[in-house]
Amino acid sequence: MTTSRPPTSPAETDPGDPFLSVRDLGVRFSTEDGVVRAVDGLSFELRRGQTLGIVGESGSGKSVTMLTVLGLHEPRTTEVTGQIRLDGQELVGAGERTLQRLRGNTMAMIFQDPLTSLSPYHTVGRQIAEPYIKHTGASRRQARARAIEMLDKVGIPRAGTRVDDYPHQFSGGMRQRAVIAMALVCNPDLLIADEPTTALDVTVQAQILDLLADLQQEFGSAIVLITHDLGVVADVADDLLVMYAGRAVERGPAAEVLRSPQHPYTWGLLESVPRLTGDVDQPLAPIPGAPPSLLDPPPGCPFHPRCAHRQRVPGDACATERPELPVGRGAACHLSLEQRRTHVIEHRQPGLG
Repeated sequence: MTTSRPPTSPAETDPGDPFLSVRDLGVRFSTEDGVVRAVDGLSFELRRGQTLGIVGESGSGKSVTMLTVLGLHEPRTTEVTGQIRLDGQELVGAGERTLQRLRGNTMAMIFQDPLTSLSPYHTVGRQIAEPYIKHTGASRRQARARAIEMLDKVGIPRAGTRVDDYPHQFSGGMRQRAVIAMALVCNPDLLIADEPTTALDVTVQAQILDLLADLQQEFGSAIVLITHDLGVVADVADDLLVMYAGRAVERGPAAEVLRSPQHPYTWGLLESVPRLTGDVDQPLAPIPGAPPSLLDPPPGCPFHPRCAHRQRVPGDACATERPELPVGRGAACHLSLEQRRTHVIEHRQPGLG
């Protein structure tokens, strides 16, 4: 069986040249209520063979960012600014023919909702085989064999029979695995995984994560993992990007961010995670308040209305001045580095990293 591309050897990968580069990305949606600033000034890089974890509450802009990379927004109601470079090729403003050539082959996405990601009118096998035929020129027989192979890899029992089933004949977890098989069928260079293990039990979750790791090791693929599960991030991500209200508020090596977080929002995310060593009767510590409306985001630091530490910053900087995210490891926060380090030391708990 042929594959869509040969394995990427270490010699072919330039460690100094990011495979995916996003610079000052802005995404705005025109709605009846006004303009939604879904992503605002986001920048990050991802190299081949690396995994970037993106975390944050629902509505923080994680999925919107990756859908923009794929060019899946409605152009008539979406304004995209900034730069998105994939292997040196600019994607912002690229034509639909260019994006169609890249989608499903060079870059692919595991979507969050498997029920709406699969067509009810076609068999699961046909839907997995379609991008393989389109991008490799394989025959239908070859594509069917490839679909069976992928279904077997993602843990579908009796794959040779289930390949002819329709999505409604699959359970929720099986549909999720079928969507993963569809994304992996062409061995993409860039794999975007949006909550790929949400509907799966822990055993199958481990199998899927192992499968993604195997793909990465064999082909040098770059992976973006969007998740609410900080434990998964701790296990598989090389770098971590924390998003809030369409902006990046903290980034750095995943182990370092989880072990020594620098932003109050990241502190809140970690403190809301139950710990095996903690008191079973102690209630979880949620972040107070709710994320802001992106129709009218607050001035200054977007997290300041919910931040319990804003009184430690002199003046009204938190409410009036937007903190900048430094290049490399760092956080967009008006607290001094010494204040943040002191907080981490005083509230240190058994970490995830």
